This record gives sequence, structure tokens and C-alpha cells, in this order.
Amino acid sequence: MNEAPMGNARFFARSGPKTLADIAIAASAMAPDIVRMFTGVAPLHSAGPDDVSFFESARYADALDQTMAGAVIVHPRMRERVPSHAIPIVTTSAYEGWARVAALFHPAPPPSPGIHPTALVDPDARIDPSAEIGAFAVIEARAEIGAGCRIGAFASIGAGVAMGRDCRIGTHASVSHALLGARVYIYPGARIGQEGFSFATTKAGFLSIPQLGRVIVGDDVEVGANSTIDRGSSRDTVVGAGTRIDNLVQIGHNVQVGRCCVIVAQAGIAGSTILEDFVQVGGQAAITGHVRVGQGSQIGGQAGVISDVAAGSILMGTPAQPRKEFYRQVITLKRMARRPAGANDQ
Repeated sequence: MNEAPMGNARFFARSGPKTLADIAIAASAMAPDIVRMFTGVAPLHSAGPDDVSFFESARYADALDQTMAGAVIVHPRMRERVPSHAIPIVTTSAYEGWARVAALFHPAPPPSPGIHPTALVDPDARIDPSAEIGAFAVIEARAEIGAGCRIGAFASIGAGVAMGRDCRIGTHASVSHALLGARVYIYPGARIGQEGFSFATTKAGFLSIPQLGRVIVGDDVEVGANSTIDRGSSRDTVVGAGTRIDNLVQIGHNVQVGRCCVIVAQAGIAGSTILEDFVQVGGQAAITGHVRVGQGSQIGGQAGVISDVAAGSILMGTPAQPRKEFYRQVITLKRMARRPAGANDQ
């Protein structure tokens, strides 16, 4: 089967054609002052003469040599590698440029203002006229839906929830006890604001503790499909502006996530932990409760963090330890495993 073109028209609307000048402006890049039109974007190996592609990693040098793309977004040091038939679009941030050009040709679809006839909207809810409320969505009392928001089919917006402009709530997602900033994207199936995992142990069994906090989500945050963010118990759970949360992530009650953090799939962050700004947490990593992870730290995939982490640390393994120490231990174990049986016997 031939590879389908990028941005297949069955699923993705396309804007264009676009001039080379428009593309260069979108990418914050430099390009020759010539008149040329392009119709879309595509990877190096499948791009044609009317497509814009990009090159960032030397691993794909062969693909760059063989590409038929009409233009290629590249870093200045790679400009001379661009084939003579392709126009170099030069920027120091090629990947960022590619993201902006792809969005130029495939902008997010605008909302279709209005409330679907099957949606259930409480009379006390406030919905901006420019917002879109999808089929079978539920909007409870005192909820506030900002301008340009899109609420997907079967989504549930709880009582008192407020969201800023241009938010997107995916199908079957639920949001309760939460205040959302502008341009927040909650992907399908995510659960925001449910009760945290908190109880007292008594002689008669477990006694649930009321969860009386909220979830505060800053501007430009994305929460991936089927992820969960518990509301606070004694204080609010907070997700800082610009943070990206992958699919299937669990964030416990009272957690404080800083600005522009990245939390990858299947990671779990226990209650009352603090992630300072620009922390990166790898897939399947686990962070215990009541610890602080310093600014700019990187937690490797499947790492287990059980104590405070200094700013700028790079940790791996369980229990988590500095990367160099982790690799030193792995190398030592491999060397021991390769020794012949009885080699150390006297």
C-alpha cells in the first residue's frame, strides 16, 4: 500500500496555497526573495516539488540528499546540504519553524458556535455565544464557558467550573472543581478534578477524607487522553502555564506542577509533590508524595523518585540516582555477568 499523503483530506482541512514569503514569516526564517507557491507540508522522503519539508538531524542526511521537496526548513549550518532544486528556508529553530508552517497549512478547525440540541445545559451556566457545545455534552450550574471554546460530544463540565477563551474539551472528558486558563486542551477521556486518593485508617476500616481543594490549570496547558488530575484536599492542585501532560498520566491531590513541565505517558506523581518549572518526567516514572523536584530536572523513564531532587539534576533508575552513577552500576554489572564462572575463585 502506498503511503498516504500527510494531512489527508478525509481528516484534515488544508489552507493554501501559500507563498514562500508567507511560509518564511510563519517560520521566523530567511528565504530567497522569489515568488513561489506551495500547497502543503510533507516529510523529506515523500515530499514533492510543491511541498515544504524540514531537516534537523544528521541521521536523515540521506533523505535530505534524495528529497524532491520544493523547499526545506533547515538550520544555517545545514544550508549547504539542501539539494539545488530545493529552496532553503533558514532558521536557527528548524523544528519550531516546521511546527508553525504545518499549522499554517493545517490550522485547527474553528468552533461552530452554538449548542447541540442533545446537549444538557443548566439554565445557570454561562456560555459565550461563540462557544461550541457538542452532542450529549453536560454543562452543570454556574459553569462558565469562555469565548471560542469547544466542548466535545459526551463531555461533562461540572458545577462552577470556569474556563478561559479558546479551550478545547475532548469527547467523553470530564472536568469538575476546576478553573482553566485560556487555550487549555483537555484530550478525550481525561478526568480533571475528581476526588484524590486520601483516607484515614481506623479499626473499623478506611474513612475517606473530604477533598476540598480545586484544580487550577494555567494558560496553554495540554492534558493527554485518559490522564487524571485529582483536585486538592487541603490546598489546590496546580498545573502551571505551558505544561504538556501526555496520555495516561496520574497526578495526585495537592500536586504543584510548575511552568512548561513535560510529563510523559504512564508517569505517576503522588500527592503534595512539587515540580518546579521546566521539569521533565519520563514515561512510567514514579514520584513519591511530599517531595520537591528542582527546576529544570530530568527524571528518566521508569525511574523511581523517593526524595527531594536538586535543581538541574538528571536521574535514572529505582531508586532514582544521578545518571552517571546509574550507568556506572549498569556497566559494572555487565562486566561481572561476562566473567567466566569461578574466575575469582582462589
